[in-house]
Amino acid sequence: MLKSAEIRRQAVQRLRELFPRAKAWEESQDVAIGGQTADLMVKFRLGEQEHLLIAEVCSLGQPRQIRAAVTRLGEIRREVPAAYPLAAAVYIAPQSARILKTNNFGYVDLSGNCYVALENVLIEKEGKRNVRPSTRPLRSLFAPRATRVVRALLSEPARSWRLEELARAALVSLGHAHNVIKRLEELAWAERDDHQRLRLTKPADLLEAWAESYTYRENEIHSYFAPERISRKFMGEVARAADAAGRRYAFTLNAGALLVASHLRLPNVHCYLEGDPEEVASGLGARAATEAEGTLHLLTPYDSGVFSGVLEKGGLKVTSLPQLYADLLHYERKGPEQAEHLRREAMGF
Repeated sequence: MLKSAEIRRQAVQRLRELFPRAKAWEESQDVAIGGQTADLMVKFRLGEQEHLLIAEVCSLGQPRQIRAAVTRLGEIRREVPAAYPLAAAVYIAPQSARILKTNNFGYVDLSGNCYVALENVLIEKEGKRNVRPSTRPLRSLFAPRATRVVRALLSEPARSWRLEELARAALVSLGHAHNVIKRLEELAWAERDDHQRLRLTKPADLLEAWAESYTYRENEIHSYFAPERISRKFMGEVARAADAAGRRYAFTLNAGALLVASHLRLPNVHCYLEGDPEEVASGLGARAATEAEGTLHLLTPYDSGVFSGVLEKGGLKVTSLPQLYADLLHYERKGPEQAEHLRREAMGF
């Protein structure tokens, strides 16, 4: 993870790149303003107009950090109404960007995203991926067994849970569930009510943090030439072959999105399958292929938690909505667009 001083240095460089015609450029660091300290203050002139930017540097740029930055920047803005507050981080995720925009703040990150809205200037760039992904602070939260708890919570985001109920639903021990919940409470993503029931307070933040740290490629992918045209009918054949072999299965990626919330063209089928896929592939008459050439892809799960909370659509099983979203987000073939469509149409947060 980059240190704050390095983020600060590169953020100044990014701001200079955004305003190449700026004159009388001045930079100050750790400036006391009222009861707060501004990490970075930049003054410059565009034409006859003078501008003052005040930046809060965040190491991670996660929503929890950004909300804290918004509070501090709000206090600074009350002290210096003419200043334009913004956040700087290695990566500002979409959820964090929405928080900042809602509060009329800007942002700049080292991955190429930015939003700066001055009086006669609007600069906005979005959609760039994190150039330095780091999951270390959340590694324990998104370890394979821990994500069983995460999936259970995200599958019913409005539910209040007793710890033993959550552990049972996630198929983990009470101690493991307790450790995950403790971490979520530290991040202010979960809380307990007066009866010590647990509930998510920030399901969107949890979903985005998990999805950002995860890729469906953590699973072992076995690719095949399908013996017939890829269609919903063929998906039914895959399901019947899995059932005949006594294996759990759940469709994901485009195949899962098709069943849940979309009418997209289906170029190939991805399906989680328990155990060795060869028996099922043989039963379908599928021949081994490279991933690039294959049209049927059977994924051996990195953890059986992918089968938790599966849905049934039209007689076919699809992985849980949080799992489907996380899978789609890093899928090369328009996966991010499908992920956001799924979120709008089926998830509601």
